[in-house]
Amino acid sequence: MLSRSSSWGHRLYASGIHLGLSLLVAGLAALLVFAVWYPYPYREISGGRSLFLLVITVDVIMGPLLTLAVFNRSKPLNELRLDLAVIGLLQLAALAYGLWTVAVARPVHLVFEIDRFRVVHAIDVPPELLDRAPAELRHLPLAGPTQLSVREFKSAQESFETTMAAIQGVALGARPDLWQSYEQAKPQIKARARPVSELKSRFPGRAAEIDQALKSASSTVRATTSVGYVPLASRSTFWTVLIDTNTTEVIAFVPIDSF
Repeated sequence: MLSRSSSWGHRLYASGIHLGLSLLVAGLAALLVFAVWYPYPYREISGGRSLFLLVITVDVIMGPLLTLAVFNRSKPLNELRLDLAVIGLLQLAALAYGLWTVAVARPVHLVFEIDRFRVVHAIDVPPELLDRAPAELRHLPLAGPTQLSVREFKSAQESFETTMAAIQGVALGARPDLWQSYEQAKPQIKARARPVSELKSRFPGRAAEIDQALKSASSTVRATTSVGYVPLASRSTFWTVLIDTNTTEVIAFVPIDSF
């Protein structure tokens, strides 16, 4: 018979090993989520960080606690192995469901939408409209968000229908039937972009933050006059996109509501 202190020592040891393995798996999952699905700044804009931490915290805590509860060296070996296998399967199932939830909510496109940028998430896109997108855009990317734009309306009727759908919650940028390449909207993007100096004037207390974002995003010094800004909308947050007004290249993002 094992003493009570010896039994708890074995349980803590087994639970500690399980915790280490769980943290290793969590680290690999974090690499997938934050390096591929939610690269900066989308982990902040789209809530990827908080969603992933909620999922992974529950998963990492659940497995080791169950091991601590059931591990007993006095059990027959086959029974102990079965207990640990069931715990492992439950933990993997919870992790798979959590990652699926994160994947469904992942950002898939940064879309220029008439007068703003919009972060579009996989769950925002009506699946019945995907077949009406250009052929190359009918599959939502798994390797991080891409840049697109919304084309001009073909008729007044289409403008009315899409506007009514937007009122009901389907944003223009989330409609595959309106998608076109980012390059096709360059004239509109240039026309909409306002000088970054204007943004600094509107938010003088954030000027240093804007300069730091530009400095961090580029290895070369850009002329201030060639940088413009366009508002950005997401689910429940509003940021600002800084672009090169000569090329419409996206340079940086700042957490400022510039609408």
